Amino acid sequence: MTHDDASRRRAAIIVLDGVGIGEAPDASAYGDAGSNTLGNIARAVGGLDLPSLRHSGLGNIAPLAGLAPAEKPTAAWGLMVPRSAGKDSTAGHWEIAGVHLDRPFPTYPNGFPAEVVDEFARRTGRGVLGNVAASGTAILDEFGAEHQRTGNWILYTSADSVFQIAAHEAVIPLEELYRACEIAREMLVAPHDVSRVIARPFVGELGAFQRTKHRRDYSIAPPAETLLDALASAGVERSGVGKVDDLFAGRALTSTHTPGNADGIREIGRWLDGSQSGLLFANLVDFDQQFGHRNDVPGFYEALREFDAALPELLARMREDDLLFITADHGNDPTTPSTDHARECVPLLVFGGKVRPASLGRRDTFSDLGATVAEWFRIAFRGRGRSFLSTLLGG
Repeated sequence: MTHDDASRRRAAIIVLDGVGIGEAPDASAYGDAGSNTLGNIARAVGGLDLPSLRHSGLGNIAPLAGLAPAEKPTAAWGLMVPRSAGKDSTAGHWEIAGVHLDRPFPTYPNGFPAEVVDEFARRTGRGVLGNVAASGTAILDEFGAEHQRTGNWILYTSADSVFQIAAHEAVIPLEELYRACEIAREMLVAPHDVSRVIARPFVGELGAFQRTKHRRDYSIAPPAETLLDALASAGVERSGVGKVDDLFAGRALTSTHTPGNADGIREIGRWLDGSQSGLLFANLVDFDQQFGHRNDVPGFYEALREFDAALPELLARMREDDLLFITADHGNDPTTPSTDHARECVPLLVFGGKVRPASLGRRDTFSDLGATVAEWFRIAFRGRGRSFLSTLLGG
């Protein structure tokens, strides 16, 4: 495919982070039997009122209270089953892009082992406080003052595979914090190859500590060629919105980082309005970060309603021959006792002037989406998936 040919085509993938649509076949192995993010939210709120998504065909994918199947959906619809090991954002996005993991990234509900912590302290020249699984705000209240007195790092993790390092900007310069994260990234190899190392700088005083916008993520690189790599080799432009570039360790993608869904939606609209071509890969994280992890059902539902209200405007900005995919990377059911991600199937909706509104069925892997995008751009890459482009376009 020549660069000129590529420039005439566009596709956008919008990942609604954590918006699963029912337990995967192996959910019980992950402790997630019964998880159904959309289905359980629908029951909890007495039925979903999402008119744009209903007309699109979301209710055609699976039974959802309040969301009757559309007689004439405006999009193609389907469901995708996770095949990669794990249930985090990195594994989900990599699978969309054609890469499967053989084992989940390690997590540390009881903190990191002593040999890891001691080596990090030795190599950075500072001691360590915390080393627990905790909320990012609670950890500052617990250890922030001691950190200010001692200059030791605050180390913590979560239900995700993350090694998070917090430091007050007036105590430890940002560049030293970033260098410590680079050291951690270098030393965290198998079996402690966590998905992400995250710099968590903060300011303020006890009782009023605040995290700043200077967060940085240091992700592990994908172990194989991704859709993004293949598009880059073919000269196809790639743009990102949200944390997507962090999830791919900045390889073959640069993102516009946004503080929340509303800003992310605006950036997606700006890209659709633009003259550039190629792929947009966007992540809207509020569903997961703000509401799923906090078991906030009303907040999660309101975020769904806000996206639903914004969807018609996004669709109106599409060119006649654009393709727009809406999906998710995992579940995060706010109705269950767990505050962790859930091993769930994800919804699939595809829009476009050339799209035939029909069932895409139950796809064996998220990688089918990436394979379809690759075929759309006429490149040979298929990753671990099978393209459904012929079904999509009625060919």
